[in-house]
Amino acid sequence: MRRLALLAIVAGALLAPATPAFAHGGDAPAATDYRTEITGISTPERGLTVRTVEAGARLELENRTGHSVEILGYSGEPYLDVRPDGTWQNINSPAAYVNETLNFDRPVPSSADPTAPPNWRKLSSATTVRWHDQRTRRLGQGPPERRENWTVPLREQTRVFTINGTVDWRPPPSAGLWWTLAALRAIAAFALLRWWPRALRPVALIGGFSPLAYAVSTTLDGVAPSLVPVFAGLLSLVAAVRRPPFYLALAGACLALFAGVAQTAAFGAAVLPTAGPAGLSRALVAVPLGVGFAMAATGMIRLRATQPPGRPEVSADRTMVVA
Repeated sequence: MRRLALLAIVAGALLAPATPAFAHGGDAPAATDYRTEITGISTPERGLTVRTVEAGARLELENRTGHSVEILGYSGEPYLDVRPDGTWQNINSPAAYVNETLNFDRPVPSSADPTAPPNWRKLSSATTVRWHDQRTRRLGQGPPERRENWTVPLREQTRVFTINGTVDWRPPPSAGLWWTLAALRAIAAFALLRWWPRALRPVALIGGFSPLAYAVSTTLDGVAPSLVPVFAGLLSLVAAVRRPPFYLALAGACLALFAGVAQTAAFGAAVLPTAGPAGLSRALVAVPLGVGFAMAATGMIRLRATQPPGRPEVSADRTMVVA
């Protein structure tokens, strides 16, 4: 338990990202086949950076210029203001309500008027903000005929400039291929554990570190990682040291189900809410899926092998019967 607690502390330290201001809670980002990219700022300035996060579901702006930078709404009204003392939102901007969901379908209250003077509400003391923006998204279905360009206007006092970017459809990978690779990993890991028991430690370590690496990758893309796969990975790491058959079976099942099966949407989407190559992220799902099933099966076999034989019973005619 001490090792598990230490691993949990280390994982928490690695996965705790700096907290930016969120213009809205929004929905959980999902894998997609549309890639949103930023090509630049029309007039770059030192201390002002932008990027896409959550598989392109949000934009992130960091303002370290020392002066205020406004993000304008859909009618050109002030929507967000990132100041040296924090981030503020204009509650009179319709964008403050439209942008609360990924589908931009929240009704706008009658009190929201883009022509009214701004009514600022402080969101956070952070000078970094993340928000959904329908100008950066393609809401239609199917691949577009060509790459589409988008702009999001910014303002610094009276100077208006823009974030420029593109959105494009990417062909999804073959989900069947990744399922097959996961199955092959399961067969190989199971055979290795059956014929070379000492392989348990490296197999469990590989299986346990995979969901932790996946969680770090999602954190780098601005997504709060799910703690259940992380915990499954920690169980697998402890299984490399503690090897009772029941614990091995339990750790393997948790690893396969929560760090593998629950994440397999990554197998069929081109753009994932992770940092780095998408192929690597898919591999970090396929590995615990295969290794987890192999560990669970091995633990069950060892558990049955350690069960004591049935106690003999004596029938009414004094005949010995083995249960």
